[in-house]
Amino acid sequence: MRDVQRGEVWQIDLGMTAKVRPVLILGCDVADEDRVLVAVVYHTTSLRGSRYEVAMRVPGLEEGGFDAQSLYTVPAARLLRRRATLNPVQLSAVESRVKLWLGLR
Repeated sequence: MRDVQRGEVWQIDLGMTAKVRPVLILGCDVADEDRVLVAVVYHTTSLRGSRYEVAMRVPGLEEGGFDAQSLYTVPAARLLRRRATLNPVQLSAVESRVKLWLGLR
């Protein structure tokens, strides 16, 4: 598996039904016996004002934010290239919305 870290933003190929877009890596702790999957949240440029969205500026990405309702697990092989890395405050903001969405508060 590629050298992927929590808090990084990667360009990903979501296949024919979706598109190539940036995603935030939230889960990537893969051991030999595990499936080579990563947990991601999509970056979107079409924010709707939902309580599950985190608007933020990230150098190298278009204006927008991350949508906690778009939490997915995808094969690491679909990761194309690293685009950015969130700082701890930014990552914490996204994690808080994911927890809210999943009822983990």
